[in-house]
Amino acid sequence: MTPDPATRAPSARQMKSAARLYAVQALFQMEASGESSARVIREFLEHRFGASYDGDEMTEGDPDHFREVVEQAVNWQARIDQMTDRALVAKWPIARIDPTLRALFRAGGAELVALDTPPRVAISEYVEVARAFFPEGREAGFVNAVLDHMAREARPEAF
Repeated sequence: MTPDPATRAPSARQMKSAARLYAVQALFQMEASGESSARVIREFLEHRFGASYDGDEMTEGDPDHFREVVEQAVNWQARIDQMTDRALVAKWPIARIDPTLRALFRAGGAELVALDTPPRVAISEYVEVARAFFPEGREAGFVNAVLDHMAREARPEAF
């Protein structure tokens, strides 16, 4: 008998995808509220990842990947923002773009600069995150172009 897909545990890929979505939300919240990364990470782990999170188990999302993306986005923010600025049109510096896109570029940039995520994986994953936030807009294509530019700068050997 095949298990019901609704009750099947999420795959490692699905867990990382959920963690990326949460990381973008956390980075957005940090910028909007001025809260520290430690406080926002703790809040997300306790309240948003699932009520069953106790430090070892949770219902959805990879807590280690989430934490690593947020921490590295904060640690490397100046470099990531400079890379984003270079990828944007001169009239649209990072400070002028939508704060959700800014958070998305910082999370994606963290994976490109500080983590071992293959660039093509990071780009496609964050394009999907963009679609979750902007389901009817052109932002997904914009995110693809900017992250591709950033990836070529951060990891030219991968292309």
